[in-house]
Amino acid sequence: GEVMALGRTFKQAYLKAVRSLEAPLEYHDKTAYDPWFKAQLEEIEAFRSYLSSQAACQKPSDSRSQDAGCRLPLDAALLRQAKAFGFSDREIAEAVGSEEDLVRKTRIDLGIRPEFGEVDTCAGEFKAKTPYYYSYYPAAFDCNRRQSNAIDRQPSTAVDCCRKRKIMVLGGGPNRIGQGIEFDWCCCHAAYALKAAGCEVVMVNSNPETVSTDYDTSDRLYFEPLTFEDVMEIYGRERCDGVIVQYGGQTPLNLAQRLKAAGARVIGTSPDDIDRAEDRDFFKRLVEETGVKQPASGIARSTADARRIAAEIGYPVLVRPSFVLGGRGMAIVATEKELDKYVGEAVAASGGKPVLVDKFLEHATELDVDCVSDGKTVVVGGILEHVEAAGCHSGDAAAITPPRSLSPETIAEVERIAREFARRLRIVGLMNIQLAVTKDKIPGGGETVWMIEVNPRASRTVPFVSKAAGVPLADIAARCMAGETLDGIGFTRKAVPAYTSVKEAVFPFVKFPGAEVALTPEMKSTGEVMSIDEDPEIAYFKSQIAAGSPLPKSGEVFVSLRDEDKAAGIEAVRELVRLGYGIYATCGTSTRLRGAGIPSKAVFRISRGRPNALDLLREGVLKWIVCTTENGHEATEDNAKLRSGAVAAGVPLTTTLDGFRAAVGGLAEEVAFGGTGVRTLQEYHRLRRPA
Repeated sequence: GEVMALGRTFKQAYLKAVRSLEAPLEYHDKTAYDPWFKAQLEEIEAFRSYLSSQAACQKPSDSRSQDAGCRLPLDAALLRQAKAFGFSDREIAEAVGSEEDLVRKTRIDLGIRPEFGEVDTCAGEFKAKTPYYYSYYPAAFDCNRRQSNAIDRQPSTAVDCCRKRKIMVLGGGPNRIGQGIEFDWCCCHAAYALKAAGCEVVMVNSNPETVSTDYDTSDRLYFEPLTFEDVMEIYGRERCDGVIVQYGGQTPLNLAQRLKAAGARVIGTSPDDIDRAEDRDFFKRLVEETGVKQPASGIARSTADARRIAAEIGYPVLVRPSFVLGGRGMAIVATEKELDKYVGEAVAASGGKPVLVDKFLEHATELDVDCVSDGKTVVVGGILEHVEAAGCHSGDAAAITPPRSLSPETIAEVERIAREFARRLRIVGLMNIQLAVTKDKIPGGGETVWMIEVNPRASRTVPFVSKAAGVPLADIAARCMAGETLDGIGFTRKAVPAYTSVKEAVFPFVKFPGAEVALTPEMKSTGEVMSIDEDPEIAYFKSQIAAGSPLPKSGEVFVSLRDEDKAAGIEAVRELVRLGYGIYATCGTSTRLRGAGIPSKAVFRISRGRPNALDLLREGVLKWIVCTTENGHEATEDNAKLRSGAVAAGVPLTTTLDGFRAAVGGLAEEVAFGGTGVRTLQEYHRLRRPA
């Protein structure tokens, strides 16, 4: 992804772009930069050092003085110069050994506030209706001169009386692996809905690639970093009536408490309730009170804590940081050695916050549930059933809605859980719940629902669910945040599609030769596709074509199944043979197939001899690879090489039993009906029925 920053000088724009990245910048001695740019960077670093030295000189000599810890060790002129250079309050605080809040308070007390420049989208030919804005601090020699402002500091009270209600929407910043454009879709639809409801929308984002930064999405657009300092300056200048933090992902959500403390009105779910959902102890009590099962878990602040918890609850365990996006630093570990390694990574990813250690549910079906609430009424927008078994990130899993394998009783229980948690967490707007379902092993047993986590915000599945159900969830939720009720909006019952929608992830593995391509709890996909059909198998078949991995209609298929998948996978292989495919398999899988009367050609495991699957890939023999992986983070070297080889050769790759069976079902249906039909999205939506 990328960011865009504007300033009156290169230094201002450059440092603003750096903080938009939400990551520290590494400076390199040897670059191909033009000498002018290198000089600018050197000046930035030289001034940073100067700030530190001056702060050391100006610190009170008597540290026992009453206000020694309450004053910033910089004078007004130097602070003004630092802001003109482009340094943020946080960067100044780090340079002088102070706190960001103290820098901000001192700056405001001294009247050092940013000016706002306007980008004229009509080149001065006539008054622009679509300008956008950016902040800057005037250079020292300009301080006594009136700057052109985008917004007057004190608009007249006459304008106040008749002005529209003004709502700020915070975007998601730059896209990354693990964060797609789903949140931007939500931000845009919030803007559309609020404008239609008569509000004025102020959009803040730093990503020029997004639709939220298009000229006609909002009423006023600011290209600014999504930091506390920058957001609060805009909020105050625009005199906003509220700010939405639910739609930009974790980045704006992390600002909620500070914005509230500074006087901004966070509309929708309150920051306190957002934090309550992340409070592990509170959440565990809430789960118990609502009668929902939850995997055994613990909170670790050190490797020793993690070892103790894992020993108590039993391996395998899921290690995950709190407050991170895209499952970063998350892993399934099966041994203490793996645990030691990944707890360290999780601690680094969590930024000092505790690490969560949960019992991993093997052979479970994961669910994503998106719902909307106005604070009283709760409506489930959709339930997504993951095709892959539990263990991969929800953003990487193929998913189907309506669910295929769940009993009506389980679906009713899932909806009850969603309503109960939305009410108890006082959700106003969107909420996403992730659940797992296990089949009871006793004959005639039912299904058990397990709570995984609750996200009091928009999720990456909202655009897909909205299109699948034909209901604009983000629009409705934004109107609820602005004060409307679901009853007044006319959305009080979920819509049940009479067709199946499938979401499939798209991965960047071909761009990273040699990278491990197994799916894990850490999100790796960079996009997704959607397909629809009245037949579930055909819908899945379409999704594979759309994702750029079309399943072959003939040819040779290589199959390598882990021991626990062999019994269930045999029938899928039998169906492939019936459809005319040839089968290659590793010796263990081939032996099991032969015992079931299914012909196959045995090849060596990669590490044990030749010919093996890599040889067949290089020779162009194989048209499809099916290789299910072991539970746990550490995949075998053979499987890693095989998966990487399949990606490099452009051969479709299936890594889960559920995905394999769904693919075979789609192939069988496609052959039986002689192709796939097409309909417009509007035609599909006309097939909806109320619950």
